[in-house]
Amino acid sequence: MQKVEESIKEYLLENIRTIPDFPKPGIQFKDITTLLADKKALQLTSILLCEPFRDQEVDYVVGLESRGFLFGTNMAQDLNAGFIPVRKPGKLPHHTISETYALEYGEDSLELHSDAFNKGAKVIIHDDLIATGGSAGAATRLVERLGGEVIGYSFILELSFLNGREALSKTAPVESIIIL
Repeated sequence: MQKVEESIKEYLLENIRTIPDFPKPGIQFKDITTLLADKKALQLTSILLCEPFRDQEVDYVVGLESRGFLFGTNMAQDLNAGFIPVRKPGKLPHHTISETYALEYGEDSLELHSDAFNKGAKVIIHDDLIATGGSAGAATRLVERLGGEVIGYSFILELSFLNGREALSKTAPVESIIIL
């Protein structure tokens, strides 16, 4: 079974396009739209993202803007959970709470509807990629401010050399399909 899973991960990695110098020089952007276009890769990615959480009670999958929406909704459906988007400022139409986090050069913010879920909700935070863990950390603080419990993190790709897992794993298990 281990060999089968490794070959699936290799297939997925082969279907992720790397765009050099995007959005700025020196960045090797990992483009997952190629996973979406390949029906086999789309299905396999969705299955592997859900696998670690199948035996858990999940109330919501929280997807980070915007690539976290792409597989986050599939995960929510497969796990019989709701989906909640976390967005950049000014994108959600109702009352929100906001959390600021550090970027390499500056800051950014994320917002969540202030009535997104009830206290005690069990939440998985999903995004396509974990680098430093800054945006997922901000999403964690938003969930916790509303009384939710983060029970896991879900990523397609993990850039391990940026150590994002270390910060997040203090809160809940971090699950990544492909670790680079």
